[in-house]
Amino acid sequence: MNKNNFLTPKEIVQELDKYIIGQGDAKRNVAIALRNRWRRMNTPEDIQGEIVPNNILMIGATGVGKTEIARRLARIADAPFTKVEASKFTEVGYVGRDVESMVRDLVEQSVNLVKAAKKEEVKEKAAAVVEDIILDALIPPMKSTNNKPVSTTADDGVPQNDYELNQKTRERFREKLQNGELEDRKIDINVKAPSGNGMGVVGGGMMDESSMINIQDMLNNMMPKKNKRRKVTIAEARKLLLEEESSKLIDMDEVKDEAIRKAENTGMIFIDEIDKIAKSGSNSSGGDVSREGVQRDLLPIVEGSAVNTKYGIIHTDHILFLAAGAFHVSKPSDLIPELQGRFPIRVELNSLTKEDFLLILQEPKNALTKQYTALLKSEEVDLVFNDDALEEIASMAFTINEEVENIGARRLHTVMSKLLNDLLFDVPDKIGANAKIVVTKEMVQERLAGLIKNKDLSHYIL
Repeated sequence: MNKNNFLTPKEIVQELDKYIIGQGDAKRNVAIALRNRWRRMNTPEDIQGEIVPNNILMIGATGVGKTEIARRLARIADAPFTKVEASKFTEVGYVGRDVESMVRDLVEQSVNLVKAAKKEEVKEKAAAVVEDIILDALIPPMKSTNNKPVSTTADDGVPQNDYELNQKTRERFREKLQNGELEDRKIDINVKAPSGNGMGVVGGGMMDESSMINIQDMLNNMMPKKNKRRKVTIAEARKLLLEEESSKLIDMDEVKDEAIRKAENTGMIFIDEIDKIAKSGSNSSGGDVSREGVQRDLLPIVEGSAVNTKYGIIHTDHILFLAAGAFHVSKPSDLIPELQGRFPIRVELNSLTKEDFLLILQEPKNALTKQYTALLKSEEVDLVFNDDALEEIASMAFTINEEVENIGARRLHTVMSKLLNDLLFDVPDKIGANAKIVVTKEMVQERLAGLIKNKDLSHYIL
């Protein structure tokens, strides 16, 4: 990591502010946790291994920004990130996902990130190779024939042999390729056929997921690679061949090693709905036993352990774990003490106010109003929201949350969908290009009156 291209805590918060309204305390804590990763990597080696990340537990109702904070944080850091729902896991012996699978998912993300970066490095070299392959398909090259007599005359009247004329023609076509003049022409190319799944692996009860994956990969590597002849446009051929040639130019062993290091030192795992595996009360039941079992299976991963993946062994000691839950029924103290101790930083996210809803509609880069405006702009229709219309939308979303069920900012999706669905259906059949649609307060009240009156939103909530 380079200090010059790694953001300070203040800069991280500023980046988060572009997408998430409010929740300043949560943003500050995750910004510090992210910056501490760079700080650890720049400490002396004798202390570096001793500095463990301060995992964060975010507490708040659904739709207040917990998941979005975690996702945006990973993008800011350009770090491997995976999200899991704790309720999907069950302890070993019960039906469910092996808790180690979230670490394997993280490594897979890391490999994809590193591979993409490596391919970008060799992009120019691969593009030159691809250009030659396409050129060979258009104008097959000839071997030099220096001793052959002159067989033709070039455009400028200078006698040439077939080889020289072939070379000159290839250069003309190379120029056309580089200028994008031949993108729609079709050519025949050889591409690798997708790996077949004809050979399966039946694992016994003692085989874990990574062992089965490794055996499957080994068997696939033993099978001969087949090429498939395809007739495609030059534009499509360029994409297919660029992917193939880039893969040939990168060292996968180097990719695997770097991906493991990246996952270990910068990886983030977001465990959502962690409250669902907390004890629901003082009385022990079968469900509570199962939930506690999941916690005990999670504990060694969060504390730090070695997990076997198909790319190698990864140590989880320095992976940053972010957990989140609404904790409506249970409390953070209902988690087993050992797991509580592994999430020393606790942040409570505030419920969204009417003013927050208005800001969410106006300020973020990915605001719903901007999304719908962009969608209709693709049909050459201008969509404009009056200020009083936005205030009315925010007010209605807040009121419905208060009176029905509080699902946070997700309520805006429900309201906006109900408000604009008829318009989206009518474009472009009834509302054609160059039209302008102005959303007013009166339109909002008219179209959303049913939501307030009936309070039956089941049709619009996924």
